[in-house]
Amino acid sequence: MPASPYVVNVTRETFQQDIVQKSMEVPVVIDFWAPWCNPCQQLAPILEGLADEMGGKFILAKVNTDEQPEIAQAFRIESLPTVFAMIQGQPVDQFAGALTAEQVREWVSRLLPSPTQQLAQEAMGLIESDPKEAESKFREALMLSPDEDSLKIMLARVVLSQGRLDECATIIEELEKRGFLEPEAERVKSELDVRRTAAESGGVDAARKAAEADPTNLTLQIHLAEAYAASQQHRKALELCLGIVQNDFGEARAEAKTTMVKIFDMLGPASELTGEFRRKLATALY
Repeated sequence: MPASPYVVNVTRETFQQDIVQKSMEVPVVIDFWAPWCNPCQQLAPILEGLADEMGGKFILAKVNTDEQPEIAQAFRIESLPTVFAMIQGQPVDQFAGALTAEQVREWVSRLLPSPTQQLAQEAMGLIESDPKEAESKFREALMLSPDEDSLKIMLARVVLSQGRLDECATIIEELEKRGFLEPEAERVKSELDVRRTAAESGGVDAARKAAEADPTNLTLQIHLAEAYAASQQHRKALELCLGIVQNDFGEARAEAKTTMVKIFDMLGPASELTGEFRRKLATALY
């Protein structure tokens, strides 16, 4: 077995783990070789040395085609050496033959994330556990790529998660000047709107007391629903709004529907609650 932690010998049994799963984390370079292949022997130390030098920025997966013909057949290998690159479980590039060290370095460098992408990836992994550090990395990435709107959207998301509503609003307003918002930006905006209204209502306890004091005031009921949504009590929020849609035919009905749509945006289309209450809303409306 290779001594390097960044070089692995792959078998049919370890293919899924060593190549497919690992490529979800970093690029995986697959070297198809055979012991009798002289060009393979020339290429191998170049690839292995580069894997060590880059210290885990990519993994080199070596496949001995004499011992693992099934893997070679799956990749339709016709000559040796042949080298594939896998990212996110998919082959993205390849070459055949023994390249020079400079050519190999250039080829591998195209697979690696840019400094901006690297910072963004690190930030994404910190959003839940350390939002302040995630924010710092998003801002650093934006310094490198100030026109990258996807970074601005994620910055708005992480700023919102820390309760800085006005700062989040400024970012979203700047994005809106383009004339459109991406789905993720729409989700951030919907959550921002809900959290702003909830903050104005004083939170769940204050909104509940206000609604109980004036039970015929449906606007206060909607404010309570928004307070529920802002505190992650999404089912309660949707049930309250749905009841208004089912029983009122005035302005409150439209406002309750709008609030439900904002909560759907917050939850995302894959959420079971979104699917459940979209169906209930459609039934109530039509």
